[in-house]
Amino acid sequence: MVQLDNVERKENLSYAIGYYRKKKGYSQEQMAERLGSSRQHLASVEAPGMDRGVSLELLFKIAAALEIEPYLLLKFRLEK
Repeated sequence: MVQLDNVERKENLSYAIGYYRKKKGYSQEQMAERLGSSRQHLASVEAPGMDRGVSLELLFKIAAALEIEPYLLLKFRLEK
């Protein structure tokens, strides 16, 4: 049986959301407003250790708000 551990992928997704948000010049408050969400919720999504699941719906909303393709959020890799 293959063990699926997506911890690193989830961390990279969290970092990607923060990276592209900052690149666009949005604060967490501004981004949350665009998403129709709270700043606290967005902060928990961006926090790599929170292990907060991101639905496809939210992923698509985030990508649309950032005016990027969703795959860019998923292929992001943190430089180590």
